[in-house]
Amino acid sequence: MNQNSDIVLKDHKIFFVGGVDFKKNNKIFKRGQMYVEAFKPKNSNGKKIILIHGGGQSGAGFISTADGRRGWLHNFLDKGYEVYIVDQPGRARSGYSENLYGKYLERETNLDDAERRFTAMAVKGNWPQAKTHTQWPSNGLRGDQVFEQYMASQVNTMADRIDIEEMSKIALSDLIDQIGDTVVLGHSQGGPFCWLAADVRPKQVKACVAVEPNGPPFFNVSYGGIQHSHLDKQTFKKNDFDKDWYQTSSEPDRPNGITYSALTYDPPLKQGEKLIPEIDTQKTPDNLVQCFLQKEPARKLVNLSKTKILILTAESSYHAPYDHGTSNFLKQAGVNHDFIRLEDHKIKGNGHMMMHEKNSNEVSNFIMNWLDKNYG
Repeated sequence: MNQNSDIVLKDHKIFFVGGVDFKKNNKIFKRGQMYVEAFKPKNSNGKKIILIHGGGQSGAGFISTADGRRGWLHNFLDKGYEVYIVDQPGRARSGYSENLYGKYLERETNLDDAERRFTAMAVKGNWPQAKTHTQWPSNGLRGDQVFEQYMASQVNTMADRIDIEEMSKIALSDLIDQIGDTVVLGHSQGGPFCWLAADVRPKQVKACVAVEPNGPPFFNVSYGGIQHSHLDKQTFKKNDFDKDWYQTSSEPDRPNGITYSALTYDPPLKQGEKLIPEIDTQKTPDNLVQCFLQKEPARKLVNLSKTKILILTAESSYHAPYDHGTSNFLKQAGVNHDFIRLEDHKIKGNGHMMMHEKNSNEVSNFIMNWLDKNYG
């Protein structure tokens, strides 16, 4: 895409979806609504896509990059997609009230964690792939204008992960019912919303693009003895199966493997029943995490098996050591999908925030080429 090419809109509007009545202190409030900004190009290809941001982010990260270039929104519009950008319930323009949603999770304001995980991994990253990072559009360190702009974009995240996923199921169902057949693209903490959307609306969600979705299955990992800022309430221990550069959390974080809230399994989980995690016995290379699967016999994700799915992972990201675990979990659950590492297609040096990086257009073009082959 030419960054200066004209994009003519046929329609541009804002609306809200989802939300339920919530009673507290003998008053009725509206809770769980989701902000949606819709863009329809004049030269439409007849396809639609929902873009869902990750933790600490809002939909603004798809509109413009931290260094001021056009974001993925414009690339999809230029290709003819009708684009729906959301702010997750309880986030940014969807609105937040501690009275309705509980405590914030204070996280992305931690400058050390942001430099280490998102912007300056080649200098501060503590996982094997970090040193290959080359695509951030500045030095990625505090004081740099691009870094400061990125940090200014951060917003607080709801602490209750199950609650935000349950509210998002309702909101995404409402949105998909209104717009019809669509692609769902989710990034990071918003990545599992692909699984939620495909689960609640399997006929309408024609493709899922999970860009480094929240993971790995069940248990979190910490690198080099340093926990990510949002994991400061968890304890980690060294296990026999851990490599020397990471530790695994003592307790599961995602009770449903790849989500916090329930998915539709076959056979179904009974009331109060949980999936049982079991370490994957297939040994991984030295630079990859030993992840968990379901204990056999594995339940199947029957609704997710009805849609086309891409899991996309960057070469240098902190997700690079463990996204294979999410892929293996889906495979075990009977879900055919594509798990693609960008470096295997000569797109190298990217980190987790690839939609902000120097080659962001190249990454979005790769996604659109995959969709051309897998979505109508």
